Amino acid sequence: MRFLERERHTVAKLLPGLDEFLAATPLAELERPGNPGIAEFRRCGGAGLLVPEQHGGAGAGALEALRVQRAIGARSPSLAVATTMHHFSMASLVVLAESGGTGLEWMLMEGLTKAKKLLASGFAEGRPGSSILEPTMSAVATEGGVRVTGVKRPCSLAGSMDLLTASVRVPRLDGTGEQLAVVLIPADAPGLSVSSFWGSFVLAGAESDQVSVDDVFVPEELVVRTEPVAGGMLDELQVAGFLWFELLMSGSYLGAASAVVERVLGDERVPATERVRLVTDLEAAMAALENIARRMPTEQRDQGLLGDALLIRYAVQDAIARVMPRALELLGGMAFIGSDDLGYLAATVNALGFHPPARMRMAEPLAAFLSGESLAIA
Repeated sequence: MRFLERERHTVAKLLPGLDEFLAATPLAELERPGNPGIAEFRRCGGAGLLVPEQHGGAGAGALEALRVQRAIGARSPSLAVATTMHHFSMASLVVLAESGGTGLEWMLMEGLTKAKKLLASGFAEGRPGSSILEPTMSAVATEGGVRVTGVKRPCSLAGSMDLLTASVRVPRLDGTGEQLAVVLIPADAPGLSVSSFWGSFVLAGAESDQVSVDDVFVPEELVVRTEPVAGGMLDELQVAGFLWFELLMSGSYLGAASAVVERVLGDERVPATERVRLVTDLEAAMAALENIARRMPTEQRDQGLLGDALLIRYAVQDAIARVMPRALELLGGMAFIGSDDLGYLAATVNALGFHPPARMRMAEPLAAFLSGESLAIA
């Protein structure tokens, strides 16, 4: 079997036509703002990748979704990173529906899938020193729903989203204090605006700009209430959401590294032992991620699996850090200066370490977890 053949076969089965389009489009074109990759992902049915077939989606499980993201990451890291945020939001809706939600979740997902709508995530990312569990937006109860105010930056898919999902604290329906909730805000809602934020050339195609929400009304049917545990611990929905995020984001960056290794494999001047050595590191990382994916159908609400997933995510970062310098050196200086692609991919893969939760902030919580305590997210 050829390198990445399994992953690309999965894309061909679930999102037919997407890989061919990405392969035929120059990397620089796919990584710029306003690139055609997101529109093609939408056209090929990517919005419903994780939605069960009986509700109009592709019905991909965790293993297939992981393989899809790696394959996309090898063609366009920006598209893989951006669409991971859509899948993170959609997976959370699936988990809610499967765990006895109101029933509206399935109707919402069917509508989103049929109309090929994309979700952006306004959850707490990109605030140094703050917990990812703390909402970036505030909500005030009003008749028939809540009014939401806040800013999310960076917010992937800012330019192409149809709805923004965000976490807020809302008054409990029984009047006893507050609880965490997820709101879904249409992109054309009065008071929602998008402005420029992302200043780097790396991952510019992910549309990670600023989304501002100014006193936007969200009806009660688009407010999904959850029950966090005290002390920074996680409820089942949060565990599942984090699992999907870590799995698919790790796979996306592993795909970007795989794009460079694929170039090395095609260079017969490089000794076979060196080529195989590179693949060994990447496939070991992929196998670890696939182990998490295979366990998710029965364990995706389990803190133990999330703890394992975080450890493996950091191991994937280390594998990429070992592989990329060797791969670039083996390809040689002429290959590096002959095109911007290698330099771009080399810079891009480092961004996995910027996604939450950061390794340094999670060191103590993971050490405590490995000693038998409950898992907390810093």
